[in-house]
Amino acid sequence: MHELTVHRVLHRPGTLLDVGAHDGAFTLPLARLPRSRVIAFEPLPAAFARLRAAVGGAPNVELRQEALGDHRGEAVLTLPVVDGVANEQWASIAKDYTGHGARVAAQRHAVPLRRLDEFGLADLTAVKIDAEGAEYEVLRGGRETLLRCRPILSLEIEERHREGATWAVPAYLDALGYDVVFEHAATWRPMREFHRPSMQRGSPDPADFDVSDPYIFVFYALPRELAEGMLATLRAAEGTLTP
Repeated sequence: MHELTVHRVLHRPGTLLDVGAHDGAFTLPLARLPRSRVIAFEPLPAAFARLRAAVGGAPNVELRQEALGDHRGEAVLTLPVVDGVANEQWASIAKDYTGHGARVAAQRHAVPLRRLDEFGLADLTAVKIDAEGAEYEVLRGGRETLLRCRPILSLEIEERHREGATWAVPAYLDALGYDVVFEHAATWRPMREFHRPSMQRGSPDPADFDVSDPYIFVFYALPRELAEGMLATLRAAEGTLTP
């Protein structure tokens, strides 16, 4: 099931966050969900310009050219450039892309850094996070919001971006009362069944795109008090989707 489909199936009206919005592949579909307001965070200047153009004047979308983390201040966003081509999808405040050889250079941008808890959201129902290794800090900076609002979360968590992330992030969420799950072979599985050597093997080098098959990197955190019903809803939805 596609990540966007999960958000559609489990949608609850309210505020939705797109953290690492890039040029709006999630922002716009989320904004079309019933009674939704989207706040999209994208710190990379070139991507933010495209995002702003794509969103236009949509009244239920707020754009913020900021990164989220666990403190307020400034961060260095590093953009890897492979053979002269910027790899925007790997722009990160968590790694600096040094030591990858002559094919890989880097651009660096100073970007504003905010904590999610600063925004005082009371109606947050869903969060999508694609932060290239900074997921733990994003969640730490939103601890009170997660406890108060109990949104569902979809997260891209990759060992190649931050070693140990697939252990640390689920453990942090578990302590906040979330069940972390993933889908494989049309089956929803708990995090304890995630086998890193076979399900997520990939190089941290942005010039090397060879990965394991399968390569599972999207995980879902469901509030424990709602998880059983949400999983039942997802399983029921699987049978209605067009292949």
